[in-house]
This record gives sequence, structure tokens and C-alpha cells, in this order.
Amino acid sequence: MPESKIEIVSTNRKARHEYFIEDRYEAGIALKGTEIKSVRDHRVSLKEGYVVVRGGELWLMDVHIAPYQQAGIWTHNPKRPRKLLMHRREIDRIERDVNQKGYTIVPLKMYIVNDYAKVEIGIARGKRKYDKRAAIAKRDANRRVQRELKEFKRRGYQEY
Repeated sequence: MPESKIEIVSTNRKARHEYFIEDRYEAGIALKGTEIKSVRDHRVSLKEGYVVVRGGELWLMDVHIAPYQQAGIWTHNPKRPRKLLMHRREIDRIERDVNQKGYTIVPLKMYIVNDYAKVEIGIARGKRKYDKRAAIAKRDANRRVQRELKEFKRRGYQEY
């Protein structure tokens, strides 16, 4: 079996700050002709994106895929809704989870696997303001500790 080549196109760092990610899924994306060319050029923004369930199907909304420069007049609408391709069982499970209070579906990252564009979506629950502050404080403390360890090693002291 050949190795699958994964190329990360875009990540949604804002989603990890704004939400607790409960579950993750991989979905294919139904793209038009020039959209895949822009995706391969890494001209994608997931920042304002979200996923809705409509008619038993998942739709990727407000994800910006920049128009392809060489397309001329045959380019695409950058923020058009795009259908996500998943198995029926997975869609039903996601719909059931999202119907609970306070949950939403957000795109986490977009990548290319063996010439196919995929998106990782997550079932997410919103963070409160104090959760965000705690995460920032923890991140800063970890940075400080790493900086001190680096300085400690640089001076030639032995680790215990």
C-alpha cells in the first residue's frame, strides 16, 4: 500500500482558541474547477468558516477560497457554500451531537491527501471568557518554563 502524502493547506487557529473541540471528523469537499487550483496554491482562509446541516447534508459556509488568478472570467465565488462529502452514518451522528445545546461544527484544517482536498471538522463547544484567559496564562507559563530550561542548558548545567 503506497504512502499517502498529506499537505496542510490552512489551519483554523482561532477555532482552537474560541472552542473546546469535542470530536473530529474528516470530510471531502465538492469543489469547482478553479477552486482546487487555489487550494493547491494555499489561498484559503478558514477563519470565519462554519458548517451547517441542511437537508441531511453538511455544508461548509463562509470559507474563503481566493479566485484563481489565471481563470479570467471563469472564476468562482470565493465564499460560496460548499458541500462536504461524508458517510450517512457520520452525518447522522454529527447532526445528533450538534442538536445539543451549545454545540457547533467548525472547520479545523484543510489539507490535500493524494490529490483530494479534505477538511477536518470538529464538534465544538464555546469557551467562556475565563476559559480563554486560563488557556493564555497556561501557554505563557509553559513558554516561560521552556525559556528558563533553554537558558539552564545553555550555561552547561546538567539535568537531574
